[in-house]
Amino acid sequence: MRARDLMTTPVITVQPWTSAKEAAELLSMHGFTALPVVDDDDALIGIVTEADLIRGRIPADPRHAHEHREAAVAGKTVGDVMTSPATAMSTGTDVSDLCQALVDARIRAMPIVDGSAVVGIVTRGDVVRMLAREDTDIARDVQHRLEIYGGSGRWKIDVRDGCVHITDQYDDDTDRHVARLLALAVPGVIAADTAYAGEEQNR
Repeated sequence: MRARDLMTTPVITVQPWTSAKEAAELLSMHGFTALPVVDDDDALIGIVTEADLIRGRIPADPRHAHEHREAAVAGKTVGDVMTSPATAMSTGTDVSDLCQALVDARIRAMPIVDGSAVVGIVTRGDVVRMLAREDTDIARDVQHRLEIYGGSGRWKIDVRDGCVHITDQYDDDTDRHVARLLALAVPGVIAADTAYAGEEQNR
C-alpha cells in the first residue's frame, strides 16, 4: 500500500502569516494534530503542531508562579512557532516506511507531497483506523479488486485479523503473484498469501 491510498486529501494548510489562534481553531474544528505550512506557491515550508501552538500560550497562575521563572513568549503567527523545514514523503511511499518514519521521528502527522506541493497528509490516527477495519470490509475490497483483474467466481477470499488468504481456482503462479500484490494494496491488510485450489483439495 502506498501513501496515496491512505492519505487525507485535499489537505487543509496554513501560511506563515496565519495567526496562531486561527491555526489552533482549525486544529480544534477538524480534530487534526498538525497542519502543513505552505508558501505562496503551495510548496511545503514547515509544519505546525498542537505542541507548537500551546507552547507559552497559557499564562502561569500568578499565585503559584515561581519568582525567578521567566514567562515564555507566545508566538503570534504560524511562522513564529512552526517547525521548519518539515519532513515529508511522496505519494508513492510505501505505507510501512511511512509508519516507521512516524514512529522513529516521534511525530503524529506526515505531509504527503507531489514534487514540492502538498497533496495530502497521513496521521497516526489514519493508520490506526486502517488497522481497525473489519475483516468483512477488507474481504469485500480484496474480492472486488481480484474480480476486476481475473473475473468473478475465480477467487475465494478468507480474512482473519487483517491477514488475507486467497485461493485461486486456476493454477497460474503469475496471476497468484498479482493477486497477492492487489490484496496488499487494500487498506487494513497486514499480510496476504495465495494458493491453488487443486493443491489445497489434495492435502
